[in-house]
Amino acid sequence: MIAPLKSLRHFHLLWDEDLDDLHELLQAMVERRAEILAQWYELYRRHLGDERTLSEAEFRAIFEPALRRHQEALLRRDVNAFAASMLITGRHLAQHHVALDELIAAIHLLQEAAQPLVAKDPSASAAARKLGRFGHISVLLLVGAYSRMQWAAAATRIDALELEGRLLPAEQRTRFHGLVGHSAAMREIYRRIESVADSRAPVLIVGEPGVGKELVARAIHRCCAHQGNPFVVLRCRAVPGYLIENELFGYQRHATEGAQTYLGLYACAEGGTLFVDELTGLPMEAQGRLASILDRPRADGARTNVRIVASSSREPEEALRVGQMRKEFERLFAGRVWRIPALRERREDIALLAQHFVDLLNYRTARNTAIAGIDAAAMEILEHYPWPGNVRELFQAIQYAFAGAQSALIGPADLPAPIGAINGRLRPLPTISFETFADAEREVLKRALEMTGGNKLRAARMLKISRKKLYSGIAKYGLNKAAL
Repeated sequence: MIAPLKSLRHFHLLWDEDLDDLHELLQAMVERRAEILAQWYELYRRHLGDERTLSEAEFRAIFEPALRRHQEALLRRDVNAFAASMLITGRHLAQHHVALDELIAAIHLLQEAAQPLVAKDPSASAAARKLGRFGHISVLLLVGAYSRMQWAAAATRIDALELEGRLLPAEQRTRFHGLVGHSAAMREIYRRIESVADSRAPVLIVGEPGVGKELVARAIHRCCAHQGNPFVVLRCRAVPGYLIENELFGYQRHATEGAQTYLGLYACAEGGTLFVDELTGLPMEAQGRLASILDRPRADGARTNVRIVASSSREPEEALRVGQMRKEFERLFAGRVWRIPALRERREDIALLAQHFVDLLNYRTARNTAIAGIDAAAMEILEHYPWPGNVRELFQAIQYAFAGAQSALIGPADLPAPIGAINGRLRPLPTISFETFADAEREVLKRALEMTGGNKLRAARMLKISRKKLYSGIAKYGLNKAAL
């Protein structure tokens, strides 16, 4: 029996007996490869309509050699070669900016193209099940390769922008180690980060939820000489109070066969940075222990080798007054309490941040048509919205608009309803009346097909109905012309 590949956790689904069951089917697919490929492309063209990414020449250039590699590897019972072939195909699809849902649909359409072969198999039901499992594994592998390719492209793009930003004079910077903004307040933050780059002194970052306190902490870590060492995060609000001290400082559990030691996050951050998110959520006893470690010289006379960067949504003076922060931290953070302004206080950064998020989403999500930016009307709405959720809310709004945008520019109608409503810019929805249920059903199907450019798979998903039901409605109301 072939053992699952250690680096590919999905291969527990594909064993020797699966390959045996598939052997005759794969051999038939090899013999009729040209016929299957032609049928596969025809299904791809019909189902995805004008929204398909690949031309027939591109489709054949990618999938013809891929199909040959996949089949030959499995006929040789070489699962490693099959996995490697899938990864190559995933990279090619990512390079052509094929959308993720289109990629998944294409694999299912291959199974549909192979169905005539399955129907002729004496053990058709068993072969069909194995073919389905083969398709499932193919999707998992392709999505993995595709995702890695997209993230690598995004990381390369962002690193290039970061390098470009660091070469600019301080007064001209618009981004810095993952932070984006050209306001005076953000440039002051960039300056402060550089000023502590060679220091191990603790820093307290104060600001409203969503302003990007963790991004500032990561920028401090990336800017220092020890950036290759760990960056460890303790989210105080996410850990129950009775467990948090053990989580931070570790513990030893005694078992019958010997003691087991858990080091804790502080020890894991040795040589790097420990980010204590929401310091006021740390119980007072644990705060005291953390403060004493920060204050105590090590045996060699040096201070602790872990840099502490903490955050708080509450001003330290207020936290001290209500008993949520120990007095020792007032001295330990003296001169290094940084306040990050709310987004509404630095509106000049909104356009830059919004475009940054569009660029990031373009690299993370391969669409048939890339989003070039945000039109003037939508940008005016964004710049006048109060942003109670700060930068995090802005990203979520751009993400929402990006997913639903129908053109290359995000417009007012693409923005989430609360943002458009507050600014009085929502477009009124058209009112429609119908005499019969059939009229209404026909109009709904027609609009879904129009909105998806004749893409039946997406239209069915949009309407939350099966493809079979969609095809039945298309035939019933004579919508074939609208579907093409």
